Amino acid sequence: MTTATEARSGKSHRDENFPVASHLIHPRHRGPILAFYTFVRAGDDVADNGGLSPERKIALLDGLAAALTGAGAPDPEAAPLKAALAARGLPPRHALELLDAFRMDARKSRYADFDELMHYCRYSAMPVGRFVLDVHGEDPAATWAASDAICAALQIINHLQDCGKDYAQLDRVYLPADLLATHGVEVAALGAPRASPGLRAVIGTLAHRCLDLLHEGRALPDLIEDTRLSMEIAAIHRLAVLLARGLTARDPLSEPVHHGKAAFALTALAAAGACLARRPFRRRLAPSIRGARP
Repeated sequence: MTTATEARSGKSHRDENFPVASHLIHPRHRGPILAFYTFVRAGDDVADNGGLSPERKIALLDGLAAALTGAGAPDPEAAPLKAALAARGLPPRHALELLDAFRMDARKSRYADFDELMHYCRYSAMPVGRFVLDVHGEDPAATWAASDAICAALQIINHLQDCGKDYAQLDRVYLPADLLATHGVEVAALGAPRASPGLRAVIGTLAHRCLDLLHEGRALPDLIEDTRLSMEIAAIHRLAVLLARGLTARDPLSEPVHHGKAAFALTALAAAGACLARRPFRRRLAPSIRGARP
């Protein structure tokens, strides 16, 4: 395997657990966001490819970085994002930080504690929200902190939903080791057909942490100037709250955490509609939203 393209899994933005550049986003912004997704998905597929050694993964990720910055040979996975960044006058910083997360995945398969997991989220999740905000010209000082909290929650929710698959297919465990030890859970418990009571407690604890993060970021839709982006984030936030609550009660090893597509669509539309209705009052509402529980 000599290129990142050869490592592609075939997964697209339509396969993600949360909306990626849905049609709520204005068409002029969807192109750069989808180009970003394509680049990031290529890097993620490299990191998750079981047929590649860690050294080969790093080499391919370095090649993607060099292609994006112009320091190396062109790569078809990097070309659309490189063009989009040039057209917008944006730096490659956020995409390069995501490659740092994939380098971590190539080298690291266990996390000692929640702080270490959040450090991973700083590179694997937060740059995504920051890039979307930058594409829309939003103020980093006003929006990044809330966006970071939501993005970290989304990442950990994905880890919890996929904890059995990540262990079985990649021998990768994002559940913090100290939390597993506190509840007397061995890593091998992730390979069982059903979660043990101890593992359910670990998952529930992390799901509550996600709800705390979503609470921190709840004001974000009302801090954003672009109405369509505000509605998109409100929908994603509401879906994340439902999933996090579901993970406090469901076993991701043996049962689906997602609701059906119709229920998810209705939930997203209701959240987007409520956000739109608040727009005339958003500046007054934002401080009170920060203090309310999701």
